[in-house]
Amino acid sequence: MVDWEERAERAAARFEDGQARLPEDGDERQRQLTRMGNAAWAAGLSFLMLGRREQADEWLRRAADTYRRSWPDAPPESWGRPIGAMKSRLIAGDHGGARDDAARALDAAAAASVAALAEPDGPAYETAIEALVADFESRTEFLEDIPVADTVLALQALAAERGISVALVSPLLPAR
Repeated sequence: MVDWEERAERAAARFEDGQARLPEDGDERQRQLTRMGNAAWAAGLSFLMLGRREQADEWLRRAADTYRRSWPDAPPESWGRPIGAMKSRLIAGDHGGARDDAARALDAAAAASVAALAEPDGPAYETAIEALVADFESRTEFLEDIPVADTVLALQALAAERGISVALVSPLLPAR
């Protein structure tokens, strides 16, 4: 059993520690901001798994903002940052911000990842999302050691906006 409360507290503390030690140098700064974004992401998903939606949304927006702040000084192939920001915003319900981050991801040549979010075909989406849940359930390692299918959550938020609903049950997703 995962102790989500402990993980949320630990991630929030890592974020605050990183913020207190944020360097001025561009390269070191972007690396620290990425670590802070990862910690905020972990806190957000942990709060989501606890059913504390308001805190989850706050931390997920903080993760997206931090990923966005890290990107200007990041190496060119760091397209995972706008993808992480987009996923965080989608899960937090900030669809406008997610669109902005999707545009940044497209500008970074991450079109294939973003295009998968735009699939309007309900049956094809259901097949794809169930396969993605299975993929997450087969994993033994997760970013920040947070066993949550965050990409599934982001896709579900986007699908809901388009009127597509697929009921999913997994220990890697919040209880319905």
